[in-house]
Amino acid sequence: MVALGWMAERKTYVEIGQYEKTLARFKKDVFPWIGKRSIAEIDAPEILAVLKRIDSRGARFTAHRVRSEVSRVFRYAIKEGYCKTDPARDLVDAIPPAQTTHFASITEPEKVGAMLRAFDGFSGTFPVLCALKLAPMLFTRPGELRKAEWSQFDLGKGEWRYLVTKTRTEHLVPLATQAVQILRELYALTGNGRYVFPGARSAQRPMSDAAINAALRRLGYDTRTEITGHGFRAMARTILHEELEQKPEVIEHQLAHAVPDNLGKAYNRTKFLKERRLMMQKWADYLEVLKTTVPVTSIASVT
Repeated sequence: MVALGWMAERKTYVEIGQYEKTLARFKKDVFPWIGKRSIAEIDAPEILAVLKRIDSRGARFTAHRVRSEVSRVFRYAIKEGYCKTDPARDLVDAIPPAQTTHFASITEPEKVGAMLRAFDGFSGTFPVLCALKLAPMLFTRPGELRKAEWSQFDLGKGEWRYLVTKTRTEHLVPLATQAVQILRELYALTGNGRYVFPGARSAQRPMSDAAINAALRRLGYDTRTEITGHGFRAMARTILHEELEQKPEVIEHQLAHAVPDNLGKAYNRTKFLKERRLMMQKWADYLEVLKTTVPVTSIASVT
């Protein structure tokens, strides 16, 4: 009853196909085992058994998807007063990753929030600090961010246009209000030069390609196993799809991946532009919430 209530509420803002797929997953993999249990009595081991059953048939991605959806059911139940905790939240790492990526990345929202808070403690140069803050927000390729030129930006319109190095196609990055604010502050320092992020030794050259990863290591992150500058792309792609439920094709276009359309074009920089503008602002707002929401366990450990 609670799960169907969550789906009914969700049905008002997602495509009918998403609603139907979620319902089908629950009917197949969740309801037969815990569907008749009182939600207030369901604990983490029961949910884990459901996830392991899915994973055992080789559907690891589905197992992760179901965990996320079950967690949302519990959050809905908390809101409606049916229970007080979300046991699925503690099972984020219970099932091995659905796929390995070449670049290390952080995709758990709480860990992302902790990382964003860590950025504020960075003691390096202001341009590198700004690059650190913009990298997860814009999730462009690291080389394109560090080589960004002021001539490519229109802060009034909230746009950044440049040629994608990999495909030599023009790309447009809608800038959220948070990104514009960071860039305006940085413009006061580097706006008289060519590069948004000039090199430490010479303003005539862009920031070093090792600067972001060096900054991450300086903050205590292992760039081999935890997060790299390129890993922000995987982070955004995963969370935008799984947590914010953005359309895969909109995400792929914003990542500047080659996505053939019905005319055979490999990439169209203006496609889904309205949706991408909304998505980029929603993403920046989400990151801001993650950064400012410290888990109760973290507060307890500090006090």
